[in-house]
Amino acid sequence: MKAEERWQARFRASRATLPMWARKAPNRSVYRSNATGTWEVYAWDRATGITRQVTEQPKGTAHAAIEPTGQWIYWFADTDGDEFGSWWRQPFGGGPDELVAPDLPPGQPGGIALSTTGTAALSLASEGAFRIHVIQHGEPSRLLYENVEAAWVTDMSLDGSLIAINHGEYGDFRHPALRVVKQCGEIVGELYDGQGKGVIGLRFAPVMGDRRLLALHERRHRHEPLVWDPVTGEQREIWLRDAGDLAAEWYDDGRGLLILRDDRARSYLHRYDLAGGGLMPIETPHGVIDEAVPRPGGNVEYSWSSASRPPVIRSSNGQVVINSGGPAAPPSVPVEDVDVDGPGGRIHALISRPEGGTAPFPAVFLLHGGPTLHDRDSFSAEVAAWVDAGFAVVRVNYRGSTGYGSAWRDALRGEVGHIELADVAAVREWVVTRGIADPARTLLAGTAWGGYLTLLGLGTQPELWAAGIAAVPIACHETSYEDEAESLRAYHRALLGGSPDEQPERYAASSPITYVNRVEAPVLILAGENDTRCPLRQIEKYVAKLAEHGLEHEVYTYDAVRGSLVVSERITQIAVQLDFARKHLKSQ
Repeated sequence: MKAEERWQARFRASRATLPMWARKAPNRSVYRSNATGTWEVYAWDRATGITRQVTEQPKGTAHAAIEPTGQWIYWFADTDGDEFGSWWRQPFGGGPDELVAPDLPPGQPGGIALSTTGTAALSLASEGAFRIHVIQHGEPSRLLYENVEAAWVTDMSLDGSLIAINHGEYGDFRHPALRVVKQCGEIVGELYDGQGKGVIGLRFAPVMGDRRLLALHERRHRHEPLVWDPVTGEQREIWLRDAGDLAAEWYDDGRGLLILRDDRARSYLHRYDLAGGGLMPIETPHGVIDEAVPRPGGNVEYSWSSASRPPVIRSSNGQVVINSGGPAAPPSVPVEDVDVDGPGGRIHALISRPEGGTAPFPAVFLLHGGPTLHDRDSFSAEVAAWVDAGFAVVRVNYRGSTGYGSAWRDALRGEVGHIELADVAAVREWVVTRGIADPARTLLAGTAWGGYLTLLGLGTQPELWAAGIAAVPIACHETSYEDEAESLRAYHRALLGGSPDEQPERYAASSPITYVNRVEAPVLILAGENDTRCPLRQIEKYVAKLAEHGLEHEVYTYDAVRGSLVVSERITQIAVQLDFARKHLKSQ
Protein backbone atom coordinates (compact mmCIF):
# COMPACT_ATOMS: atom_id res chain seq x y z
CA MET A 1 0.00 0.00 0.00
CA LYS A 2 1.36 3.41 -0.94
CA ALA A 3 2.05 5.93 1.80
CA GLU A 4 -0.88 8.18 0.82
CA GLU A 5 -3.32 5.27 0.68
CA ARG A 6 -2.03 4.00 4.01
CA TRP A 7 -2.51 7.22 5.97
CA GLN A 8 -5.93 7.87 4.46
CA ALA A 9 -7.00 4.31 5.28
CA ARG A 10 -6.33 5.03 8.97
CA PHE A 11 -8.84 7.87 8.94
CA ARG A 12 -11.42 5.84 6.98
CA ALA A 13 -11.16 2.75 9.19
CA SER A 14 -14.32 2.20 11.23
CA ARG A 15 -13.95 3.07 14.89
CA ALA A 16 -16.26 3.26 17.87
CA THR A 17 -16.28 4.81 21.31
CA LEU A 18 -16.68 2.80 24.50
CA PRO A 19 -20.37 1.77 24.81
CA MET A 20 -22.35 3.39 27.61
CA TRP A 21 -24.97 1.08 29.13
CA ALA A 22 -28.19 1.78 31.00
CA ARG A 23 -27.70 1.19 34.72
CA LYS A 24 -31.01 -0.64 35.14
CA ALA A 25 -30.99 -2.28 31.69
CA PRO A 26 -27.37 -3.31 31.08
CA ASN A 27 -28.12 -4.98 27.75
CA ARG A 28 -29.03 -1.60 26.29
CA SER A 29 -26.03 0.47 25.20
CA VAL A 30 -25.18 3.46 23.05
CA TYR A 31 -21.92 4.40 21.40
CA ARG A 32 -20.60 6.69 18.69
CA SER A 33 -19.05 5.44 15.45
CA ASN A 34 -17.66 6.85 12.22
CA ALA A 35 -18.93 3.86 10.17
CA THR A 36 -20.81 6.14 7.73
CA GLY A 37 -17.92 8.58 7.39
CA THR A 38 -19.37 10.90 10.05
CA TRP A 39 -19.34 10.34 13.81
CA GLU A 40 -22.91 9.48 14.82
CA VAL A 41 -24.76 7.80 17.71
CA TYR A 42 -25.75 4.11 17.58
CA ALA A 43 -28.02 1.98 19.76
CA TRP A 44 -26.91 -1.57 20.56
CA ASP A 45 -29.18 -4.24 22.06
CA ARG A 46 -26.69 -6.71 23.51
CA ALA A 47 -29.38 -9.35 24.04
CA THR A 48 -30.28 -9.53 20.35
CA GLY A 49 -27.04 -8.18 18.87
CA ILE A 50 -29.02 -5.61 16.87
CA THR A 51 -27.48 -2.19 16.29
CA ARG A 52 -29.07 0.81 14.61
CA GLN A 53 -28.00 4.35 13.79
CA VAL A 54 -29.79 6.91 15.96
CA THR A 55 -28.54 10.28 14.69
CA GLU A 56 -27.70 11.74 11.31
CA GLN A 57 -26.39 15.29 11.43
CA PRO A 58 -24.44 17.03 8.64
CA LYS A 59 -21.45 17.74 10.90
CA GLY A 60 -21.76 14.69 13.14
CA THR A 61 -22.83 14.22 16.75
CA ALA A 62 -20.46 14.70 19.66
CA HIS A 63 -22.61 14.19 22.80
CA ALA A 64 -24.98 11.37 23.77
CA ALA A 65 -26.37 9.64 26.85
CA ILE A 66 -28.73 6.80 27.72
CA GLU A 67 -31.37 6.92 30.45
CA PRO A 68 -30.75 4.54 33.41
CA THR A 69 -33.91 2.57 32.52
CA GLY A 70 -32.72 2.18 28.91
CA GLN A 71 -35.96 3.63 27.54
CA TRP A 72 -34.51 6.76 25.94
CA ILE A 73 -31.38 7.89 24.14
CA TYR A 74 -30.41 11.55 24.43
CA TRP A 75 -28.09 13.51 22.14
CA PHE A 76 -27.08 17.09 21.48
CA ALA A 77 -27.90 18.54 18.05
CA ASP A 78 -25.93 21.40 16.54
CA THR A 79 -26.56 21.12 12.82
CA ASP A 80 -24.08 23.86 11.90
CA GLY A 81 -21.22 22.21 13.79
CA ASP A 82 -20.87 25.27 16.03
CA GLU A 83 -21.50 23.48 19.36
CA PHE A 84 -24.61 25.59 19.91
CA GLY A 85 -27.96 23.83 19.94
CA SER A 86 -30.45 21.74 21.94
CA TRP A 87 -30.88 18.31 23.48
CA TRP A 88 -33.12 15.74 21.76
CA ARG A 89 -34.20 12.21 22.62
CA GLN A 90 -35.51 9.11 20.89
CA PRO A 91 -36.91 5.78 22.19
CA PHE A 92 -34.23 3.10 22.42
CA GLY A 93 -36.06 0.89 19.93
CA GLY A 94 -36.58 3.74 17.49
CA GLY A 95 -39.34 6.23 16.88
CA PRO A 96 -39.88 9.96 16.46
CA ASP A 97 -37.33 12.43 17.83
CA GLU A 98 -38.46 14.67 20.68
CA LEU A 99 -37.03 18.01 21.74
CA VAL A 100 -36.15 17.54 25.40
CA ALA A 101 -36.90 21.08 26.53
CA PRO A 102 -38.98 22.97 23.92
CA ASP A 103 -39.22 26.07 26.12
CA LEU A 104 -35.43 26.53 26.40
CA PRO A 105 -33.42 28.56 23.88
CA PRO A 106 -30.35 26.93 22.28
CA GLY A 107 -27.04 27.07 24.12
CA GLN A 108 -23.61 25.50 24.51
CA PRO A 109 -23.79 22.07 26.20
CA GLY A 110 -22.29 21.61 29.64
CA GLY A 111 -23.46 18.12 30.47
CA ILE A 112 -26.59 16.09 31.07
CA ALA A 113 -27.72 13.97 34.03
CA LEU A 114 -30.58 11.44 33.94
CA SER A 115 -32.53 9.46 36.54
CA THR A 116 -34.84 6.44 36.60
CA THR A 117 -37.82 8.75 37.17
CA GLY A 118 -37.52 10.34 33.71
CA THR A 119 -36.09 13.54 35.17
CA ALA A 120 -33.20 15.21 33.34
CA ALA A 121 -30.83 17.99 34.37
CA LEU A 122 -29.35 19.96 31.48
CA SER A 123 -26.45 22.42 31.47
CA LEU A 124 -26.56 25.14 28.82
CA ALA A 125 -24.47 28.30 28.54
CA SER A 126 -25.54 31.40 26.61
CA GLU A 127 -25.84 35.17 26.90
CA GLY A 128 -23.17 35.55 29.57
CA ALA A 129 -24.54 32.97 32.00
CA PHE A 130 -24.35 29.27 32.87
CA ARG A 131 -27.69 27.65 33.64
CA ILE A 132 -28.85 24.23 34.77
CA HIS A 133 -32.49 23.29 34.23
CA VAL A 134 -34.51 20.39 35.58
CA ILE A 135 -36.69 18.77 32.93
CA GLN A 136 -39.68 16.51 33.43
CA HIS A 137 -41.12 15.58 30.03
CA GLY A 138 -44.37 17.35 29.28
CA GLU A 139 -43.83 19.99 31.97
CA PRO A 140 -42.17 23.42 31.77
CA SER A 141 -38.45 23.41 32.54
CA ARG A 142 -37.38 24.63 35.98
CA LEU A 143 -34.27 26.74 36.50
CA LEU A 144 -32.10 24.99 39.09
CA TYR A 145 -28.91 27.04 38.93
CA GLU A 146 -27.61 30.22 37.27
CA ASN A 147 -24.30 32.05 37.55
CA VAL A 148 -21.98 34.16 35.44
CA GLU A 149 -19.08 31.86 36.38
CA ALA A 150 -18.79 28.48 34.73
CA ALA A 151 -20.85 25.58 36.05
CA TRP A 152 -21.96 22.20 34.76
CA VAL A 153 -24.04 19.27 35.94
CA THR A 154 -22.02 16.14 36.70
CA ASP A 155 -24.64 13.53 37.67
CA MET A 156 -28.01 12.80 39.28
CA SER A 157 -28.76 10.07 41.79
CA LEU A 158 -30.73 7.17 40.34
CA ASP A 159 -33.90 8.20 42.17
CA GLY A 160 -33.52 11.78 40.96
CA SER A 161 -33.44 13.30 44.45
CA LEU A 162 -29.88 14.68 44.33
CA ILE A 163 -28.04 16.56 41.61
CA ALA A 164 -24.26 17.19 41.59
CA ILE A 165 -22.90 20.43 40.15
CA ASN A 166 -19.35 21.63 39.58
CA HIS A 167 -18.94 25.40 39.64
CA GLY A 168 -16.38 28.19 39.62
CA GLU A 169 -18.18 30.63 41.91
CA TYR A 170 -15.03 31.15 43.97
CA GLY A 171 -13.20 32.60 40.99
CA ASP A 172 -11.14 29.59 39.95
CA PHE A 173 -12.81 27.76 37.08
CA ARG A 174 -9.74 25.53 36.60
CA HIS A 175 -10.14 24.25 40.18
CA PRO A 176 -13.91 23.97 40.68
CA ALA A 177 -15.95 23.33 43.78
CA LEU A 178 -18.51 20.53 43.99
CA ARG A 179 -22.07 21.10 45.21
CA VAL A 180 -24.99 18.70 45.68
CA VAL A 181 -28.51 20.09 45.63
CA LYS A 182 -32.08 18.82 45.71
CA GLN A 183 -34.36 19.31 42.71
CA CYS A 184 -35.81 22.38 44.43
CA GLY A 185 -32.32 23.93 44.52
CA GLU A 186 -31.76 23.46 48.26
CA ILE A 187 -28.07 22.86 48.97
CA VAL A 188 -27.37 19.49 50.58
CA GLY A 189 -23.57 19.69 50.75
CA GLU A 190 -20.51 21.27 49.21
CA LEU A 191 -16.82 20.46 48.87
CA TYR A 192 -14.36 23.26 48.29
CA ASP A 193 -10.70 22.65 49.09
CA GLY A 194 -9.48 26.18 48.50
CA GLN A 195 -7.42 27.96 45.89
CA GLY A 196 -5.63 25.65 43.48
CA LYS A 197 -7.34 22.46 44.67
CA GLY A 198 -10.31 21.44 42.58
CA VAL A 199 -12.95 18.83 43.41
CA ILE A 200 -14.50 17.27 40.31
CA GLY A 201 -17.74 15.32 40.58
CA LEU A 202 -18.03 12.00 38.75
CA ARG A 203 -20.96 9.64 39.46
CA PHE A 204 -23.44 8.82 42.20
CA ALA A 205 -23.39 5.23 43.38
CA PRO A 206 -25.31 3.02 40.91
CA VAL A 207 -27.61 1.67 43.63
CA MET A 208 -31.15 2.95 44.22
CA GLY A 209 -31.28 5.11 47.36
CA ASP A 210 -27.47 5.31 47.68
CA ARG A 211 -26.45 8.97 47.95
CA ARG A 212 -22.65 8.46 47.88
CA LEU A 213 -20.92 10.52 45.20
CA LEU A 214 -17.63 9.60 43.58
CA ALA A 215 -15.34 12.56 42.94
CA LEU A 216 -11.72 13.49 42.26
CA HIS A 217 -9.75 15.78 44.57
CA GLU A 218 -6.17 17.08 44.38
CA ARG A 219 -5.23 17.49 48.02
CA ARG A 220 -1.95 15.63 47.43
CA HIS A 221 -0.99 17.41 44.21
CA ARG A 222 -2.64 15.00 41.79
CA HIS A 223 -6.15 13.80 40.98
CA GLU A 224 -7.24 11.04 43.40
CA PRO A 225 -10.68 9.45 44.06
CA LEU A 226 -12.93 10.45 46.90
CA VAL A 227 -16.23 8.90 48.02
CA TRP A 228 -18.47 11.50 49.66
CA ASP A 229 -21.83 11.38 51.39
CA PRO A 230 -23.14 14.94 50.93
CA VAL A 231 -25.83 14.47 53.61
CA THR A 232 -23.59 13.35 56.47
CA GLY A 233 -20.41 14.97 55.12
CA GLU A 234 -18.49 11.70 55.47
CA GLN A 235 -15.51 11.45 53.09
CA ARG A 236 -13.27 8.57 52.16
CA GLU A 237 -10.10 9.30 50.22
CA ILE A 238 -8.66 6.54 48.05
CA TRP A 239 -4.87 6.65 48.00
CA LEU A 240 -2.55 4.63 45.75
CA ARG A 241 1.18 4.29 46.20
CA ASP A 242 1.78 4.21 42.44
CA ALA A 243 2.56 7.46 40.61
CA GLY A 244 0.23 9.13 38.12
CA ASP A 245 -3.09 10.92 37.96
CA LEU A 246 -6.14 8.83 38.85
CA ALA A 247 -9.72 8.58 37.64
CA ALA A 248 -12.42 6.22 38.90
CA GLU A 249 -15.76 4.56 38.15
CA TRP A 250 -18.18 2.56 40.29
CA TYR A 251 -18.68 -1.18 39.99
CA ASP A 252 -22.37 -1.86 39.48
CA ASP A 253 -22.95 -3.12 43.05
CA GLY A 254 -21.43 0.00 44.61
CA ARG A 255 -18.92 -2.09 46.58
CA GLY A 256 -15.84 -1.41 44.53
CA LEU A 257 -14.15 1.16 42.32
CA LEU A 258 -12.40 0.79 39.01
CA ILE A 259 -9.27 2.96 39.16
CA LEU A 260 -7.77 4.23 35.91
CA ARG A 261 -4.19 5.39 36.47
CA ASP A 262 -2.36 7.50 33.90
CA ASP A 263 1.41 7.68 34.32
CA ARG A 264 4.01 8.86 31.80
CA ALA A 265 1.69 8.61 28.82
CA ARG A 266 0.44 5.07 29.59
CA SER A 267 -2.61 3.70 31.37
CA TYR A 268 -3.20 1.07 34.04
CA LEU A 269 -6.37 -0.42 35.58
CA HIS A 270 -6.98 -1.52 39.18
CA ARG A 271 -9.97 -2.72 41.17
CA TYR A 272 -10.32 -1.18 44.63
CA ASP A 273 -12.48 -2.97 47.20
CA LEU A 274 -14.27 -0.42 49.38
CA ALA A 275 -14.99 -2.87 52.18
CA GLY A 276 -11.47 -4.17 52.75
CA GLY A 277 -9.37 -1.58 50.98
CA GLY A 278 -7.71 -4.19 48.78
CA LEU A 279 -6.23 -3.17 45.45
CA MET A 280 -5.97 -5.61 42.55
CA PRO A 281 -4.35 -4.83 39.18
CA ILE A 282 -6.31 -5.68 36.03
CA GLU A 283 -4.10 -6.95 33.23
CA THR A 284 -4.24 -4.84 30.05
CA PRO A 285 -1.90 -4.49 27.06
CA HIS A 286 0.83 -1.85 27.18
CA GLY A 287 -0.60 1.39 25.83
CA VAL A 288 -3.36 3.87 26.59
CA ILE A 289 -6.90 3.38 27.88
CA ASP A 290 -9.12 6.32 26.98
CA GLU A 291 -12.15 5.09 28.91
CA ALA A 292 -13.07 2.09 31.04
CA VAL A 293 -16.26 0.89 32.72
CA PRO A 294 -17.14 -2.20 34.78
CA ARG A 295 -19.97 -4.43 33.54
CA PRO A 296 -22.35 -6.44 35.71
CA GLY A 297 -20.54 -9.64 36.61
CA GLY A 298 -17.18 -7.96 37.15
CA ASN A 299 -15.68 -7.76 33.64
CA VAL A 300 -14.28 -4.40 32.60
CA GLU A 301 -14.71 -2.95 29.10
CA TYR A 302 -12.20 -0.39 27.90
CA SER A 303 -11.09 1.46 24.80
CA TRP A 304 -7.41 0.77 24.12
CA SER A 305 -4.72 1.71 21.62
CA SER A 306 -1.00 2.31 21.36
CA ALA A 307 1.03 4.48 19.02
CA SER A 308 1.66 1.48 16.79
CA ARG A 309 -1.67 -0.36 17.14
CA PRO A 310 -5.08 1.08 16.18
CA PRO A 311 -7.97 1.47 18.67
CA VAL A 312 -10.08 -1.45 19.83
CA ILE A 313 -12.83 -1.88 22.44
CA ARG A 314 -11.68 -4.72 24.69
CA SER A 315 -12.97 -6.60 27.71
CA SER A 316 -10.92 -7.88 30.64
CA ASN A 317 -12.24 -11.35 29.76
CA GLY A 318 -10.06 -11.23 26.63
CA GLN A 319 -12.83 -10.60 24.09
CA VAL A 320 -13.24 -7.76 21.63
CA VAL A 321 -16.47 -5.95 22.54
CA ILE A 322 -17.31 -4.31 19.21
CA ASN A 323 -16.22 -5.48 15.78
CA SER A 324 -16.38 -2.55 13.38
CA GLY A 325 -16.85 -4.88 10.42
CA GLY A 326 -14.74 -2.75 8.11
CA PRO A 327 -11.04 -3.00 7.24
CA ALA A 328 -8.68 -2.40 10.14
CA ALA A 329 -6.52 0.69 10.24
CA PRO A 330 -2.92 0.04 9.13
CA PRO A 331 -0.49 0.03 12.07
CA SER A 332 2.17 2.67 12.63
CA VAL A 333 5.50 2.96 14.45
CA PRO A 334 5.98 2.81 18.23
CA VAL A 335 7.00 5.92 20.15
CA GLU A 336 10.23 6.58 22.00
CA ASP A 337 10.17 8.26 25.40
CA VAL A 338 12.65 11.01 26.15
CA ASP A 339 13.21 13.13 29.24
CA VAL A 340 14.75 16.53 28.74
CA ASP A 341 15.96 19.00 31.35
CA GLY A 342 13.93 22.17 30.85
CA PRO A 343 13.68 25.60 32.45
CA GLY A 344 10.92 24.43 34.78
CA GLY A 345 11.95 20.85 35.39
CA ARG A 346 12.14 17.51 33.61
CA ILE A 347 10.06 17.43 30.39
CA HIS A 348 8.60 14.19 29.08
CA ALA A 349 8.32 13.98 25.29
CA LEU A 350 7.38 11.32 22.73
CA ILE A 351 9.18 10.80 19.43
CA SER A 352 7.94 8.83 16.42
CA ARG A 353 10.56 8.17 13.74
CA PRO A 354 9.83 7.18 10.14
CA GLU A 355 10.74 3.68 9.06
CA GLY A 356 13.63 3.78 6.62
CA GLY A 357 15.44 6.96 5.73
CA THR A 358 18.38 8.43 7.54
CA ALA A 359 18.55 10.87 10.42
CA PRO A 360 18.51 13.77 10.84
CA PHE A 361 14.89 13.82 9.67
CA PRO A 362 12.64 16.73 8.85
CA ALA A 363 10.65 17.03 12.06
CA VAL A 364 7.22 18.30 12.99
CA PHE A 365 6.71 19.40 16.59
CA LEU A 366 3.03 18.53 16.95
CA LEU A 367 1.69 20.39 19.98
CA HIS A 368 -1.37 19.03 21.73
CA GLY A 369 -4.59 20.99 22.19
CA GLY A 370 -4.23 21.53 25.94
CA PRO A 371 -3.73 22.95 28.47
CA THR A 372 -6.32 20.42 29.70
CA LEU A 373 -4.64 17.56 27.81
CA HIS A 374 -1.35 15.73 27.31
CA ASP A 375 0.14 13.52 24.61
CA ARG A 376 0.18 9.78 25.22
CA ASP A 377 1.25 6.49 23.69
CA SER A 378 -2.09 6.19 21.89
CA PHE A 379 -2.89 5.67 18.23
CA SER A 380 -3.07 8.86 16.17
CA ALA A 381 -3.88 8.75 12.48
CA GLU A 382 -2.49 12.29 12.25
CA VAL A 383 0.88 11.38 13.75
CA ALA A 384 1.05 8.27 11.56
CA ALA A 385 0.39 10.37 8.43
CA TRP A 386 3.37 12.60 9.20
CA VAL A 387 5.57 9.56 9.85
CA ASP A 388 4.52 8.01 6.53
CA ALA A 389 5.48 11.29 4.85
CA GLY A 390 9.03 10.92 6.16
CA PHE A 391 8.84 13.23 9.18
CA ALA A 392 9.94 12.55 12.71
CA VAL A 393 7.08 13.61 15.00
CA VAL A 394 7.98 15.17 18.34
CA ARG A 395 5.25 15.67 20.95
CA VAL A 396 6.06 17.63 24.10
CA ASN A 397 4.17 17.42 27.38
CA TYR A 398 5.16 20.96 28.32
CA ARG A 399 4.33 22.71 31.57
CA GLY A 400 0.57 23.17 31.67
CA SER A 401 -0.07 19.62 30.46
CA THR A 402 -2.17 17.27 32.54
CA GLY A 403 -0.98 13.80 33.52
CA TYR A 404 2.04 14.85 35.58
CA GLY A 405 0.43 16.14 38.74
CA SER A 406 -1.12 19.44 39.78
CA ALA A 407 2.13 21.39 40.11
CA TRP A 408 3.19 20.70 36.50
CA ARG A 409 -0.30 21.53 35.20
CA ASP A 410 -0.63 24.68 37.28
CA ALA A 411 2.82 25.99 36.36
CA LEU A 412 0.98 27.68 33.50
CA ARG A 413 0.62 31.04 35.20
CA GLY A 414 1.64 34.54 34.27
CA GLU A 415 3.48 34.21 30.97
CA VAL A 416 0.91 31.94 29.35
CA GLY A 417 2.13 30.56 26.02
CA HIS A 418 5.74 31.58 26.62
CA ILE A 419 6.10 28.97 29.38
CA GLU A 420 5.02 26.11 27.11
CA LEU A 421 7.22 27.30 24.26
CA ALA A 422 10.28 27.47 26.50
CA ASP A 423 9.82 23.74 27.12
CA VAL A 424 9.26 23.06 23.42
CA ALA A 425 12.49 24.90 22.61
CA ALA A 426 14.41 22.81 25.14
CA VAL A 427 13.15 19.58 23.55
CA ARG A 428 13.94 20.90 20.08
CA GLU A 429 17.53 21.58 21.13
CA TRP A 430 17.74 18.04 22.54
CA VAL A 431 16.57 16.27 19.36
CA VAL A 432 18.71 18.49 17.14
CA THR A 433 21.83 17.96 19.26
CA ARG A 434 21.35 14.20 19.09
CA GLY A 435 20.98 14.21 15.33
CA ILE A 436 17.32 13.16 15.25
CA ALA A 437 15.94 16.36 13.71
CA ASP A 438 17.38 18.51 10.95
CA PRO A 439 17.58 22.04 12.45
CA ALA A 440 16.86 23.61 9.05
CA ARG A 441 13.69 21.55 8.62
CA THR A 442 11.79 21.78 11.89
CA LEU A 443 8.11 22.65 11.62
CA LEU A 444 5.84 23.81 14.44
CA ALA A 445 2.22 22.63 14.27
CA GLY A 446 -0.87 22.10 16.39
CA THR A 447 -4.63 22.37 16.73
CA ALA A 448 -6.62 24.68 19.06
CA TRP A 449 -4.21 25.46 21.93
CA GLY A 450 -1.48 23.78 19.91
CA GLY A 451 -2.36 26.07 17.00
CA TYR A 452 -2.18 29.05 19.34
CA LEU A 453 1.28 28.01 20.52
CA THR A 454 2.33 27.57 16.90
CA LEU A 455 1.48 31.16 15.98
CA LEU A 456 3.04 32.45 19.18
CA GLY A 457 6.18 30.40 18.57
CA LEU A 458 6.58 31.66 15.02
CA GLY A 459 6.57 35.21 16.37
CA THR A 460 8.66 34.75 19.52
CA GLN A 461 11.08 32.04 18.33
CA PRO A 462 11.46 32.87 14.61
CA GLU A 463 15.00 31.50 14.48
CA LEU A 464 13.83 27.98 15.43
CA TRP A 465 11.11 27.18 12.91
CA ALA A 466 11.23 26.72 9.14
CA ALA A 467 7.42 26.75 8.82
CA GLY A 468 4.25 26.61 10.90
CA ILE A 469 0.80 25.03 10.66
CA ALA A 470 -1.87 26.35 13.01
CA ALA A 471 -5.31 24.71 12.99
CA VAL A 472 -8.18 26.65 14.64
CA PRO A 473 -5.74 28.73 16.69
CA ILE A 474 -6.15 31.57 19.13
CA ALA A 475 -4.43 34.45 17.35
CA CYS A 476 -5.62 37.33 19.56
CA HIS A 477 -6.81 36.58 23.09
CA GLU A 478 -8.78 39.83 23.42
CA THR A 479 -10.74 39.43 20.18
CA SER A 480 -11.23 35.74 20.82
CA TYR A 481 -12.72 36.56 24.23
CA GLU A 482 -15.21 38.92 22.61
CA ASP A 483 -16.56 36.24 20.23
CA GLU A 484 -16.07 32.87 21.92
CA ALA A 485 -18.51 30.67 23.82
CA GLU A 486 -19.20 31.32 27.51
CA SER A 487 -17.19 28.35 28.80
CA LEU A 488 -14.12 29.56 26.90
CA ARG A 489 -14.51 33.05 28.34
CA ALA A 490 -14.56 31.53 31.81
CA TYR A 491 -11.43 29.57 31.02
CA HIS A 492 -9.71 32.68 29.69
CA ARG A 493 -10.50 34.53 32.93
CA ALA A 494 -9.15 31.68 35.01
CA LEU A 495 -5.98 31.33 32.96
CA LEU A 496 -5.12 35.02 32.55
CA GLY A 497 -6.43 36.32 35.85
CA GLY A 498 -9.50 38.14 34.59
CA SER A 499 -11.14 39.58 31.51
CA PRO A 500 -9.30 41.64 28.87
CA ASP A 501 -10.54 44.81 30.59
CA GLU A 502 -9.06 43.61 33.87
CA GLN A 503 -5.80 42.20 32.49
CA PRO A 504 -5.05 43.98 29.19
CA GLU A 505 -1.26 43.59 29.46
CA ARG A 506 -1.45 39.84 30.05
CA TYR A 507 -3.82 39.34 27.13
CA ALA A 508 -1.52 41.34 24.84
CA ALA A 509 1.70 39.68 26.06
CA SER A 510 0.31 36.20 25.40
CA SER A 511 -1.29 36.98 22.03
CA PRO A 512 0.40 35.90 18.77
CA ILE A 513 -0.86 39.04 17.02
CA THR A 514 1.45 41.10 19.26
CA TYR A 515 4.48 39.44 17.64
CA VAL A 516 3.22 39.02 14.08
CA ASN A 517 5.77 41.48 12.68
CA ARG A 518 8.58 39.15 13.86
CA VAL A 519 7.33 36.10 11.95
CA GLU A 520 9.79 34.91 9.31
CA ALA A 521 8.56 31.42 8.36
CA PRO A 522 5.66 30.64 6.02
CA VAL A 523 2.49 29.72 7.90
CA LEU A 524 -0.62 27.73 7.06
CA ILE A 525 -3.76 28.51 9.07
CA LEU A 526 -6.85 26.28 9.12
CA ALA A 527 -10.02 27.89 10.48
CA GLY A 528 -13.63 26.85 11.06
CA GLU A 529 -16.17 29.38 9.85
CA ASN A 530 -18.61 28.50 12.67
CA ASP A 531 -15.99 28.00 15.37
CA THR A 532 -17.06 29.27 18.80
CA ARG A 533 -13.87 28.05 20.47
CA CYS A 534 -11.31 29.81 18.29
CA PRO A 535 -13.54 32.30 16.44
CA LEU A 536 -12.87 33.29 12.86
CA ARG A 537 -12.75 37.09 13.31
CA GLN A 538 -9.61 37.05 15.47
CA ILE A 539 -7.89 34.78 12.94
CA GLU A 540 -8.86 37.15 10.13
CA LYS A 541 -7.26 40.02 12.06
CA TYR A 542 -4.02 38.04 12.35
CA VAL A 543 -4.05 37.09 8.66
CA ALA A 544 -4.58 40.75 7.73
CA LYS A 545 -1.47 41.62 9.74
CA LEU A 546 0.52 38.92 7.96
CA ALA A 547 -0.55 40.40 4.63
CA GLU A 548 0.22 43.92 5.81
CA HIS A 549 3.80 42.88 6.59
CA GLY A 550 4.14 40.91 3.35
CA LEU A 551 4.61 37.60 5.16
CA GLU A 552 4.05 34.31 3.34
CA HIS A 553 0.89 32.55 4.43
CA GLU A 554 -1.94 30.28 3.31
CA VAL A 555 -5.44 29.95 4.76
CA TYR A 556 -7.83 26.99 4.57
CA THR A 557 -11.37 27.41 5.89
CA TYR A 558 -14.21 24.94 6.40
CA ASP A 559 -17.79 25.32 7.58
CA ALA A 560 -17.72 23.81 11.06
CA VAL A 561 -15.92 23.93 14.37
CA ARG A 562 -15.39 20.17 14.42
CA GLY A 563 -14.16 19.07 11.00
CA SER A 564 -12.77 15.96 12.69
CA LEU A 565 -16.29 14.49 13.04
CA VAL A 566 -16.49 14.23 9.24
CA VAL A 567 -13.85 11.81 7.97
CA SER A 568 -13.56 13.20 4.44
CA GLU A 569 -13.03 16.72 5.80
CA ARG A 570 -10.35 15.48 8.17
CA ILE A 571 -8.52 13.75 5.31
CA THR A 572 -8.66 16.93 3.23
CA GLN A 573 -7.18 18.95 6.08
CA ILE A 574 -4.29 16.53 6.60
CA ALA A 575 -3.56 16.49 2.86
CA VAL A 576 -3.41 20.30 2.83
CA GLN A 577 -0.98 20.26 5.74
CA LEU A 578 1.31 17.61 4.24
CA ASP A 579 1.44 19.44 0.90
CA PHE A 580 2.32 22.68 2.65
CA ALA A 581 5.09 21.02 4.65
CA ARG A 582 6.58 19.28 1.60
CA LYS A 583 6.63 22.53 -0.31
CA HIS A 584 8.41 24.50 2.37
CA LEU A 585 10.63 21.85 3.93
CA LYS A 586 11.43 20.03 0.69
CA SER A 587 10.59 16.67 2.24
CA GLN A 588 10.31 13.61 0.03
